[in-house]
Amino acid sequence: MAISYLLRSSFLVVAVLMLFSVNLVKGDTREYQFDVQMTNVTRLCSSKSIVTVNGQFPGPTVFAREGDLVVVRVVNHAAYNMSVHWHGIRQLRSGWADGPAYITQCPIQPGSSYVYKFTITGQRGTLWWHAHISWLRATVYGPIVILPKLGVPYPFPAPDKEVPVIFGEWWKADTEAVISQAMQTGGGPNVSDAFTINGLPGPLYNCSAKDTFKLKVEPGKTYMLRLINAALNDELFFSIAGHTLTVVDVDAVYVKPFTVETLLITPGQTSNVLLTTKPSYPGDTFYMLAAPYSTAMSGTFDNTTVAGILEYQNPSSPSAAAFNKNLPLLKPILPQINDTSFVSNYTAKLRSLATAEYPANVPQQVDKRFFFTVGLGTHPCAVNGTCQGPNGSRFAASLNNVSFVLPSTALLQAHFTGRSNGVYASNFPAMPLSPFNYTGTPPNNTNVSNGTRLVVLPYGASVELVMQGTSILGAESHPFHLHGFNFFVVGQGFGNFDPVNDPAKYNLVDPVERNTVGVPAAGWVAIRFLADNPGVWFMHCHLEVHVSWGLKMAWVVQDGSLPNQKILPPPSDLPKC
Repeated sequence: MAISYLLRSSFLVVAVLMLFSVNLVKGDTREYQFDVQMTNVTRLCSSKSIVTVNGQFPGPTVFAREGDLVVVRVVNHAAYNMSVHWHGIRQLRSGWADGPAYITQCPIQPGSSYVYKFTITGQRGTLWWHAHISWLRATVYGPIVILPKLGVPYPFPAPDKEVPVIFGEWWKADTEAVISQAMQTGGGPNVSDAFTINGLPGPLYNCSAKDTFKLKVEPGKTYMLRLINAALNDELFFSIAGHTLTVVDVDAVYVKPFTVETLLITPGQTSNVLLTTKPSYPGDTFYMLAAPYSTAMSGTFDNTTVAGILEYQNPSSPSAAAFNKNLPLLKPILPQINDTSFVSNYTAKLRSLATAEYPANVPQQVDKRFFFTVGLGTHPCAVNGTCQGPNGSRFAASLNNVSFVLPSTALLQAHFTGRSNGVYASNFPAMPLSPFNYTGTPPNNTNVSNGTRLVVLPYGASVELVMQGTSILGAESHPFHLHGFNFFVVGQGFGNFDPVNDPAKYNLVDPVERNTVGVPAAGWVAIRFLADNPGVWFMHCHLEVHVSWGLKMAWVVQDGSLPNQKILPPPSDLPKC
């Protein structure tokens, strides 16, 4: 398929969004077909065949309104097993549609199909979908745009236009080969060759000026940018030269608006921001830049910058679509790559609206408390093996020293049928078995254990989880995503969590509500959520390099006593292992 067609079909989204409010009046069921197929794509003067949906890179946008039933038939024409996760969708009682392979479903095998069905309940904003098996989400991803119910306005001035802006990573190599080699050697995988905006690397990379995302605007207008970080391994700073951005929504939850010149968005997170253009034609064009934030010691990040271009239409030009190509091009100044102070200050500004219409229902009392250490460790190298991890070992990652092992059958199916024996154990430790100075001098033994161990929660339990970063192999930020739930970020800080003094500083009034949160480098974050969604729910770092090393686990939420508190039976076409 021609690249020009891909660019036209992937992100001519503004026009579609303008028509969307009319089209949605027709009904409340949104049906899509996703054909997973191989497509030839050229970036950085190099062509390769990638896995796509409907031949598009990035993939098609899923549109819906709050309360709609979404039905997506995924047909796998590729040679890889496939599953699709609807990132951030609550999936109330519909865990069979959540998508992570071997957690809620076995993968869709080549030549097979599966129909995902879920209702969007109590959510509006921007989310996204992506492959949830191996590293296929490097190219298999796209936006989910959820509008409010008909007649319900935004709690901020309505924008003139809305534009999805999705950040990604691009490898010249086959990403499945990249992760396969890393798993064989136990070392860090090769980093990406470029970042992308809406699939395009932009003019700061060799041979890429023609592959540049351009946002064409008019003076005196307001644009809502629906930002999504689909990168596999990098948190990103984002800024537009000469303009400010007003943050109004994160992870499909409204926040108290605040204005910044630069924002941070971690892998898995989304954010809606308002961009108000200059009142008159400026006579300049402006770079839109995204570059990584990292405190990593291991070198597993891409230290490059992706650029898009903001162009103004000249209202005095005789042509209605006149854009001057020869104007000065201004560039913003981004924070330093390891500017943890900026990150801390930015995240502290995020607060829920906490209004009567959009309350912050923070659990005030806690039934179950957990303390998880988060970080990197090692596995011993096999006898006569060749390993490229620290001191000849293999990189591993763990929560409470448990490196998660995927089962060979789906955890949700084992739970639902009562056949968990031999599939998983229900004894995930609620706290570290051997406490140490988590952000100080690391222990001598850096080896971690392996296991498929889960936490079991009664329906309706209120949960507090403190995730403590460690510095065993260097202090890094870890963005964690919890499937099936939103949670409130009630506290965070640096150093070791103090169970006596730190809870007194919690924000239990208007903390930000999210589905993905960064555990600060050499710090901790505390979240609370209500276990009101029965099923098996994955929680994992959204840096694919770390999740590949085992930085993941799962929660079982038992059925409640009422019919509407029980998970629904599996669909007849549920893939089999």
